Amino acid sequence: MVTDNLECYIVGGAVRDRLLGRKVVDHDWVVVGATPEEMLARGFRQVGADFPVFLHPETGEEYALARTERKQGRGYHGFAVHADPAVTLEDDLARRDLTINAMAMRENGELVDPFGGREDLEGRRLRHVGPAFVEDPLRVLRVARFAAQLGAHGFEVADATASLMRQMSASGELADLVPERVWAETVKALGTERPSRYFAVLHDVDALAETFPEIEALFGVPQPKEYHPEVDTGIHTLLVLDAAAGLSDSVGVRFAAVCHDLGKALTPPEDWPQHIGHEHRGVVKPTRALCERLRTSKAIRELALTVTAQHGRIHRALEMRDSTLVDLIDELDALRRPERFEEILIVCHADSRGKPGKESVEYPEGDWLRQVRETVAAISPQPLLEQGIRGKALGEALRRERIRAVAELPRPQ
Repeated sequence: MVTDNLECYIVGGAVRDRLLGRKVVDHDWVVVGATPEEMLARGFRQVGADFPVFLHPETGEEYALARTERKQGRGYHGFAVHADPAVTLEDDLARRDLTINAMAMRENGELVDPFGGREDLEGRRLRHVGPAFVEDPLRVLRVARFAAQLGAHGFEVADATASLMRQMSASGELADLVPERVWAETVKALGTERPSRYFAVLHDVDALAETFPEIEALFGVPQPKEYHPEVDTGIHTLLVLDAAAGLSDSVGVRFAAVCHDLGKALTPPEDWPQHIGHEHRGVVKPTRALCERLRTSKAIRELALTVTAQHGRIHRALEMRDSTLVDLIDELDALRRPERFEEILIVCHADSRGKPGKESVEYPEGDWLRQVRETVAAISPQPLLEQGIRGKALGEALRRERIRAVAELPRPQ
């Protein structure tokens, strides 16, 4: 075997998840006492220029030489990496963020745990390894992401670690994080069972204002209590996000849930708790700004903007006139993009569930709009074309036919 006589250890998430009884997806390895030349001679393929990481020639798994890191500048890239055969396994583990990620396991299953990671697993604590934690601002987001990822297991951020995260937030270094890294952590967090924990932890450690100011601005903004028992718009947004997670695995759906009420932060305080026109305000500035800053994909941006702009109208679908329903189907591009139309309705369903006591409500507005869409889609322009109708007249005649067909549908009670 290519690893014969190499001192290899499984490290990080694979060890943590194995001890938690979670499915292990990837195995990362640390190699102690070897050189890059030796790894290449054994058939490993080096990847990247910054870190001594190699791919196994048969399994494709990552094998990294034991290394240390020393802070030498601001931001995520401000580190000097040192890999040498003299670097020990404990040296390598000491540079990691959390104790539960700073464990290693020999190939025979023997655990190496110099920082008490197993005890923290059992205590459901997210605790930093050491004082070097503060050197990497990305770790604030990573801890919040692990809080979301392991939220179903009851993990909480240790008080001392939360205190360090607040210090890091106050330092201003979070501003040095590049958008791609922020978005990468956010995508991972959005994919978890309880994605709201990500934003809640960032809010608790004063990091949300720097990383997601559009979301932070929602906290403390009231809504009408008769419709929103939770009152606070920030809390409502997190409830909607978790509701969306229960309805869809799509990152786009979950991100749109986060964005849907961003415009409420721009409502003049003298108009509180009402938020008339918040959909338009949300599109004009915060949702678009957030998507552009994070450099989201075009599809995710368009979904978030459409939900922000249209969710209020969709909630009123049962009250709409037939002509307005037909126009809404057209504005949502529901005929050409049925998959996106479905995602829009899912976010709106999540919005209706994002209130205490409403976690399981159905969404008849969505079912009604699906029925309207199917009815509209069934109206073919071919008979009109055969009558010689063309151009603008064709569009007007087709709209009339669609309105007539929708008018014949039995209205939901």
